[in-house]
Amino acid sequence: MKQYKYDKLLGIRTRAGKFVQFPVSYHNNPYEATAYETLETLLEHYPITEDDCFVDFGCGKGRINFYLHHFTDASVKGVEMEDDLLEDALANLAGYQNKHPKHREGIEFFNCPAEEYPVAPEDNRFYFFNPFSVNIFQQVVQHILKSVEEHPRSVDLLLYYPHVEYIYYLEKNTSFEFIKEIPIDVFYKKDSDDRVLIYRI
Repeated sequence: MKQYKYDKLLGIRTRAGKFVQFPVSYHNNPYEATAYETLETLLEHYPITEDDCFVDFGCGKGRINFYLHHFTDASVKGVEMEDDLLEDALANLAGYQNKHPKHREGIEFFNCPAEEYPVAPEDNRFYFFNPFSVNIFQQVVQHILKSVEEHPRSVDLLLYYPHVEYIYYLEKNTSFEFIKEIPIDVFYKKDSDDRVLIYRI
């Protein structure tokens, strides 16, 4: 019900559709949008402001981008390598801007593999909903760390439904520190992995 409510409010369409869209590479996982209930819980427990620049790797149709832009005024970027999904995200961008004409700035989409995304100095929040293999995750994290070295700033990684290999890599091989866990109460009793982990440098 909330999916319909928020999609209508934002002027977008982000359901997966009748068929699962499988990626072209075995390193990448099928599209699955983050539930709006998860996004509600995230904002209840984790501050995102207009000063932040939020990057969603494997953004699909852009649900997180439009939700956060609308409710926090943060700048948002979506990185998506699948052409069909990016087309849907751009169609949603047109729908969002048509419904909310005052919200025309601060949303960008990039059609490229995550490991080729050029991390910008303003990027400071990075979101991962298990979009790809740990090998690609490692490359992305190294790009983020290089950007932080060149442009010092505090950076957070948000891992939704965190993969154990992601956690192991961050804690054993990087200077990122675990900050907090946000259980998604709507689903948490059924699945203890339904949570967001925050890592910071």
